[in-house]
Order: sequence, then structure tokens, then C-alpha cells
Amino acid sequence: MIHQYKLNGYNIVLDVCSGSVHVVDDVGYDAIAGYETTDRDLLLSELLDKYGDEGVTAEEIAECLGQIEGLKQSGKLFSPDTFEPMAPELKNRSSGVIKALCLHVSHACNLTCSYCFAGQGRYHGKSALMSFEVGRRALDFLIENSGGRRNLEVDFFGGEPLLNFDVVKQLVAYARSVEKEHNKNFRFTLTTNGVDIDDDVIEFANREMSNVVLSLDGRKEVHDRFRVDAAGRGSYDVIVPKFQKLVQARGGKQYYMRGTFTHHNPDFLEDIKAMLDLGFTELSMEPVVCAPDSPSALTEEDKPVVYKQYEDLAKLMISRRKEGRPFTFYHYMIDLQGGPCIYKRISGCGSGTEYMAVTPQGDLYPCHQFVGEEKFRLGNVRDGVTNTAVRDEFAACNVYAREECRNCWARLYCAGGCAANAYHSTGSVNGVYAYGCDLFRKRLECAIMAEIDRIYSEDEDSDN
Repeated sequence: MIHQYKLNGYNIVLDVCSGSVHVVDDVGYDAIAGYETTDRDLLLSELLDKYGDEGVTAEEIAECLGQIEGLKQSGKLFSPDTFEPMAPELKNRSSGVIKALCLHVSHACNLTCSYCFAGQGRYHGKSALMSFEVGRRALDFLIENSGGRRNLEVDFFGGEPLLNFDVVKQLVAYARSVEKEHNKNFRFTLTTNGVDIDDDVIEFANREMSNVVLSLDGRKEVHDRFRVDAAGRGSYDVIVPKFQKLVQARGGKQYYMRGTFTHHNPDFLEDIKAMLDLGFTELSMEPVVCAPDSPSALTEEDKPVVYKQYEDLAKLMISRRKEGRPFTFYHYMIDLQGGPCIYKRISGCGSGTEYMAVTPQGDLYPCHQFVGEEKFRLGNVRDGVTNTAVRDEFAACNVYAREECRNCWARLYCAGGCAANAYHSTGSVNGVYAYGCDLFRKRLECAIMAEIDRIYSEDEDSDN
């Protein structure tokens, strides 16, 4: 399978199963499009009719067709999909090994964002804080179930985790005290809305956290529409100076400004520009995931607007890079010369098997977006995984388990997408969130184009 598209002056051909990306001229683009479906002589004649007036000769077209055949023979064009038989084996190979936990140290929040999938941080339950004892047992559970993996990931999440900051500090200290004896290395992440950031938080986060995720929706009027406190007051003016201080103290590295865009701001590029104006350069803007009848839900009418934002965002990244003012956009981080291993391309994030969320009470769920959905409760950190049926359901999740993915050109980049989004939109973890798929494919096209431009620019600089 191949995927062809034109963007920002580039004719791009992606060979889906090999991962090869080709940038070609107009003749090559049309020749590849017809190569598998049109008789060779007829294809040559059609191309000559179309491009002969531009000075393209039959010999040049024949040479182009020969090059295409060479790429096909070398497995870089029209390569077959040989991965499907590998999917169950690859998934089973890592069965029972857990590498990451999302610790919900707080099911409470000091903001009341109406679009929050977690119900203002309470996950459809009562407010609660994780005790040190439960958190310690969660870390022990991770060590015990991590097999030979050395690097273990722990995200302090909520709700708002800084409402339980003392326990966060205690848990990090405990992990550091036991990691060497177990030959483990803990990497911690903190996700925060910023309201309770102070000098103590900044010093601790910059010493202990491999990454910090900071929630900011961009423009003040956009951010303050949803991210408000219990009295309805916007949080923008409170958190922005704190974020700037934290990022500056962090050296401008290993953080993400994480925003959400909704039906009310499909022109989210303006929010990215607002964050750039504030001095932030590590950015992420996520489409809202909510009930389709929510006023915040993205609509079909929003889609063309969003598509244009993604295209213009890629062009902005290119122009700023050439000006010496680069920035990172999370969804455009792509490695065309390496990229994820085939296991990740087939199996995805590993929710419910390699990755689990832990509630303040110590219950285990496949990921943070399933917390509070009782039928997905896997067990707890004391007894381990007892609901093996749910674990096995997630173990069977892979890109080939989703019928809709089989003919999708982006399948080996998204690995079937998010199981939580699929469940909440279709009722099955093996369904697909169709709207999200459309946005993913557009993002991927833009990301590939931006990376191509970067590689070409580096080659030109090298030649010069």
C-alpha cells in the first residue's frame, strides 16, 4: 500500500509497510499513482500526453518507470504487509511485564474545567487523596512486575497532584531509596494545572522530574473560558507567571505546555502562537475528547478549520526553524529514518498490560481514561491483576484487531489509536474513534512534510 499527497510544494509518496518516504516530481508522482493499475505501455503513453508539451521525453518517462520498478523490487514501494502474523506473538512476548504507572495521587482539583474527562478530577466518585502507604505499595507492585526492565516510568496525575505534594515527595524519596537494590531507574513526570506551583515545587520538579506537563490552553480568553476555579474565576493570570518561572529555572527543556482545543477554538494555531509569545517552545495542543452532544465537542464543520491549522502550524514550524527560533509540537515529532520499533507500531501504548493507572485507593485500571469505569477495574496494588479477562482483552488489542484499520495508510503510525477514545465513542476498545482518526491522518501528513523540509534544509546547508 502507498499513500500519496501534495503539501507545501512537495509531492510525497509514503510506502506504508516499509516506512519509506519518497519526494518526487510531477511525472514520478503520477507514474507511481498508475503503476499498479495501468498497463505499462498505456501508462507511458498517458504520461507522455500529459507532460510531453513540457519537454519530457518518452525515454525519460521509461527511465522513471524503471526506477519505480527498482524501488518495488528493493521493498521500498508497494511493499507487502508481512506484520499481521507477528502481532499476537509480539504482544504475548511482553505479557505480564509492567513498565509504567499513572499514580492518581489526587482525585480532587482546584479548578472546575467543564470539558474535563475526569469530572473535575473526581472520576465520577468522591474526592480523595492517595496515602503514602498506597503509593509505596504501588511502586513496589511496579518493581515486582517489571521483569528485566530497568527504566520504569511513573506519572503523578490527578485531579491536581500538587494538592497532595507532600506524598509526591515522599514517594519519590522512597523510589530513590530502593531503585538501586532492584537495579531499576525511576523516571518521574508531573502533570499540573499550575495553581499551586511555588518555589518548593519548582526546585523539586526540576531536580526529580524527567518531564513536567503544564496545562495551558493558549490565549487568555480561551484558557479562562473553561479553566476556572470554583468561583468561576479564570486561572490564566495566576498560572502563567508560575509556568514561566518554572520553565526558565528548568532551562527551557523537558517540559510540555499541554493545551486542549474545542469547538469554541478550532483556530487553535492562534493559541499556539500565544504560547510562543509567552516564551514557551515545547508545545502540545490536543483535540477535546467528550460526549458528542457536549457544547465543546468538535463538529464536522470544524474539521476543515482544524485541518488548515495543522497545515499552517507545520509551515510556521518550518519558517521559525529557518529563522533560528525553532519550537517543538508534540504530534509532529517523527523520525523518518528510524522511528518506533515494529512492536510499538503494531501494539500501541500498552494500556492494560504494560501501563496501568492507580487510584487513591490502590485500584488498577488500564489507563487514566478508564478510571471510574468499574467493569475495567483490573485489581489492586495489593492483590495484583485479578480481572484477567479485561487484561486479556487489552492484550489482544493491536492494529490488526480493528477491521477499520486494515486499509488505513496510517495504521503503522497510530497502531490502531487510543483504546479509551475507541471505547467511549463506539463501546468497544477494539473500535475506532473515526473523528480522531481523521485528525491523526492530517497531523501525520503535516508532520512528514515538516520533517522532509528539515532534512532537505540540512542537506542544503551541508552542500553549502
